[in-house]
Amino acid sequence: MTIPDEVIDCRGQRCPLPVIAAARRLPQLPVGTVVRVLADDPAAAVDLPAWCRMRGQEFLGSVKSPDGPAYDIRRH
Repeated sequence: MTIPDEVIDCRGQRCPLPVIAAARRLPQLPVGTVVRVLADDPAAAVDLPAWCRMRGQEFLGSVKSPDGPAYDIRRH
């Protein structure tokens, strides 16, 4: 399991807000940083991987965390 460098808590937010939060934060981080997005909206399971493909970021996968559904992204 990947250990994230940073966590963005988007629980309770409807998509596209988790994608927007990731899109705003990733450019501020060094290349290679792993960000975990906590998102309990079921649409995040589709929207975050799609956004990564479109923006050239690496989607590492979904994670079952103690805080609920989570998605790991590595900044490229």
